[in-house]
Amino acid sequence: MNYNPEGCLFRTAENQKYISSPEGLAEAMEKGIILEARASVCTGEHDLIIDLPCAKGIIKREEGAVGIAEGKTRDIAIISRVNKIVCFKVMKLSSDSNGKLTAYLSRKSAQEECISEYINSLSSGDIIDAKVTHLEQFGAFVDIGCGLPSLIPIDAISVSRISHPSDRFTAGQFIKAIVTSNDNARICLTHKELLGNWEENVSLFRAGETVAGIVRSVEDYGIFVELAPNLAGLAELRDGVYAGLGVSVYIKAIIPEKMKIKLIIVDTCPDSEPNKDFEYCFSGEHMDKWVYTPENSDKLIQTVF
Repeated sequence: MNYNPEGCLFRTAENQKYISSPEGLAEAMEKGIILEARASVCTGEHDLIIDLPCAKGIIKREEGAVGIAEGKTRDIAIISRVNKIVCFKVMKLSSDSNGKLTAYLSRKSAQEECISEYINSLSSGDIIDAKVTHLEQFGAFVDIGCGLPSLIPIDAISVSRISHPSDRFTAGQFIKAIVTSNDNARICLTHKELLGNWEENVSLFRAGETVAGIVRSVEDYGIFVELAPNLAGLAELRDGVYAGLGVSVYIKAIIPEKMKIKLIIVDTCPDSEPNKDFEYCFSGEHMDKWVYTPENSDKLIQTVF
């Protein structure tokens, strides 16, 4: 089974078949199948009410997430699921005297299976699918499977420095990430290595071209302009320029041995929308080593997994 971020199963024909009838729920319970549906309410007791076409679904507070019962996970992990798709296993089906069906569900059980069958097998250098859940100043939180969270620190998102993860990601976005460590199912991640090295990025540009860019910082000695998520150049100072501003820049020179790109800002584009789409330069399932710098460079920037 693939242990995907929450939301990937919901619209599949198989998931809809199981959640749409009492017989389907009973079969899923018997087989231990992980399902998905939308959480509509979090009660005062922090139980989640789940929208099921054929029954009232309930995830009791202690079944809402791994670590809730032990106090290792805060209740916000449950409260924040309202109006979102959640995964679960069917634990019990009960009908009242009027024949109304109640399904008792467990998100915790789905997460425990994900940890046992998938998360525990991950090692440094493995490339995994993830879904951005929310962004903080210090990094991007992602769902790496069945709602289990991990963090990509802001300095691991891209080589080009950003002021906030929202400069690169949006909540709900599906991305790839690389495992840097697995400490008892506590997964640490990085992202920048998937965006290519300096040579791969600079090969998209030529001296003499005028191209689009984004100002990332304004320093006393010049203005850093991002040309691609893993590539920035230095432009001459110009008034009225600030971080986050879209610009058009003339590429004056490309100097591989110093990993430098000299730029001149041609015009400012305050109404331009930043492009958060990017292409990954690595398509494998595991990475042993990433070297950002060219062979003839004076510096060495690398990651060894």
